[in-house]
Amino acid sequence: MNQSTPATDLIDTKQLQTDINVHFDYDPDLVFVQIHLTLVAYISGLVDAKRIEREIIQPLTQQAAITNSTGIFTPEVMETDIFEAMIQGLLSGFVMIAEQGRQKVMLANQASMPHRNIEQLETESVVRGPREGFTEMLETNIALLRRRLKTDKLRMKTWQIGTLSQTEVRLVYLDGIAEENIVKEVVKRIGAIRIDAVLESNYIEEMIRDHPFSLFPTMEYTERPDVVAGALLEGKVSIFTNNTPFVLIAPFTFWSAFQSSEDYYLTFTSATFIRFIRAISIMLALLLPSLYVAITTFHPEMLPTNLLLSVAGAREASPFPALVEALIMEITFEALREAILRLPRIMGQTVSIVGGLVIGQAVVQAGIVSTPMVIVVSVTGIASFMIPRYNMTFSIRIMRLLLLILAGTLGFIGILLGLFALAIYLTGVRSIGVPYLTPVAPLSVIGLKDFLVRLPHWLLSRDPGQTEFKNKVRLPKNQRLAREPFDTFPPSLRPNKSEPPNEGKIPE
Repeated sequence: MNQSTPATDLIDTKQLQTDINVHFDYDPDLVFVQIHLTLVAYISGLVDAKRIEREIIQPLTQQAAITNSTGIFTPEVMETDIFEAMIQGLLSGFVMIAEQGRQKVMLANQASMPHRNIEQLETESVVRGPREGFTEMLETNIALLRRRLKTDKLRMKTWQIGTLSQTEVRLVYLDGIAEENIVKEVVKRIGAIRIDAVLESNYIEEMIRDHPFSLFPTMEYTERPDVVAGALLEGKVSIFTNNTPFVLIAPFTFWSAFQSSEDYYLTFTSATFIRFIRAISIMLALLLPSLYVAITTFHPEMLPTNLLLSVAGAREASPFPALVEALIMEITFEALREAILRLPRIMGQTVSIVGGLVIGQAVVQAGIVSTPMVIVVSVTGIASFMIPRYNMTFSIRIMRLLLLILAGTLGFIGILLGLFALAIYLTGVRSIGVPYLTPVAPLSVIGLKDFLVRLPHWLLSRDPGQTEFKNKVRLPKNQRLAREPFDTFPPSLRPNKSEPPNEGKIPE
């Protein structure tokens, strides 16, 4: 059998079985069933054995030999005479059916890969909102998305990436809403990937991101189908990777990392309040240790007298300067956080409580670290948990350490220089060509509607101004369906004041 080109000879089932065995080095997972003049081959563990018996083995047994596909009761059947296609079919969960004397073999889809059921998410939990999340099965993830977007405008492009893994990767977007230049750019970048294996979506992310050495993420990842659906409605694109529940979303802006999907499931007043609390917490997570070190080391006159005396008295027994104290506590806290993530769930809760209490009390009693520093680091750690996107927490934590060193050496001047350099750097970052600080820089009035204040849905008449959409209008302007009619809906859907309100009836 030809390895790379179509075969011209008729099939010899015994020779074909030998060729497949030699190719796989006589893998014990290979199963061959000879039924009269027909050879059936598949790889156990990748197929549904009961379906094979019912849809293939029994029909072939009843026939003397297979003459066409009508004797197989399976929905997806294709023919090929290329040996490499046969091998890829077997590895993808297809059953190969070869009849003696024919030129082509049939591949019947009987895939039944081991997979995890749809479960409630632990990494992106919400109080209100959908509880189901993506799984490692690409087909299941696409089905979860289609259940939310029942439209024929959903477009997909597919690649098989990885010379050894042959991982299926799909680009998903909404035609007419996603910017064409963004779609073309992502298609070009994914198509240029050359790698031996793709085991997780981060392989794709690192290959196509704009700034490969940036401390800040330029692509979002999520396990939530509703987040992906919302992103597609905003004109973004998503990248699904088989064998992982994490879906990539692009473009991704700096401010998007501090917005949660639950903001759109709460009332706009509650969501706005939470966003203000979140903004304050993020500022504390970034600047609180640096401010404390700068004030106690270089600018003690900024503290009230009573507070200054209290802090000085608490630090009197500490043998280290404030910068060293802060670095000791920050490194200890980061190590404790990482340990909690890696430990089994039952032990993690115990370590988090006992470890924090014991370490905090021990270092204070030993006089290694002052009490105010323990309080500062604890508040900083709690504030950092308010960041919704886990990948952004690493950026904030790294920047906190850099600002801490600048504060310990130059005081407030060091903090200002660090923030100034950070602002300059972020203005030059792009995510698939979109400025990272959109809608602040460049300024977009439309995008500010959903920036810090979350306006009601009936006031969000246009999508956030992150890209130039073909069709930006998602809601009729100033829609208030329950209070007044409007002329932007079709006549069949306009409210009629002379008729009683429509109580759940579907207009004809």
